[in-house]
Amino acid sequence: MRDWRKTKTRGDIIIVRWADDFVIGFQYRDDAEKFLKELQDRFRKYSLELHPEKTRLIRFGRFAPEDGKSKDGRKKPETFNFLGFTHYCGVSRDGKFKVKRKTMRKRFTAKLHEIKTELRKRMHQTIYDQGSWLRSVVRGYFAYHAIPDNGTAIGAFRYRVTELWYRILRKRSQRHRMTWERMAKIVALWLPPARILHPWPEQRFAAMTQGRSRVG
Repeated sequence: MRDWRKTKTRGDIIIVRWADDFVIGFQYRDDAEKFLKELQDRFRKYSLELHPEKTRLIRFGRFAPEDGKSKDGRKKPETFNFLGFTHYCGVSRDGKFKVKRKTMRKRFTAKLHEIKTELRKRMHQTIYDQGSWLRSVVRGYFAYHAIPDNGTAIGAFRYRVTELWYRILRKRSQRHRMTWERMAKIVALWLPPARILHPWPEQRFAAMTQGRSRVG
């Protein structure tokens, strides 16, 4: 990547990497195509290969909506998944382009299925024990997913967890004495509220920069 920035690209390049997953952004498509080919050749040199389903070239960024309409008739620019989030082109309140993120549908569904399965095993536990466990699960989920622009997804997750818990409590009560009104009180007591916990990226990076300046 350093070599490409210095000698081979005619536009800007950015890269975001976590372990062996990475996303690379190119200003120009021909740079991206050349880089992908050389990267594939380099991997083969070491008997490796890029993941065939995860590796793809997409049009993304502030010009993507208009480029898509003019070149291939798409109404919306493409999206990509990275680290559990679907990244998509959006617009800020002041009308500027911004990258938005939301929980991947696959991850969302898988986590709910996991909770449903575990709740069945815990069906005959007390509400205190069930609530303690669910609180830790939801809190852990929010600790990762409660990022800016993802409020709708975490709100939906909390509501779906509430539904699963409600069904379990009603199922074990033959007379169905568990009303939705009572359930709402239980949920308010045990489940954390769905609110954004992480700062906006520009705020986080600004804080990191100021911290380095003070240390220096």
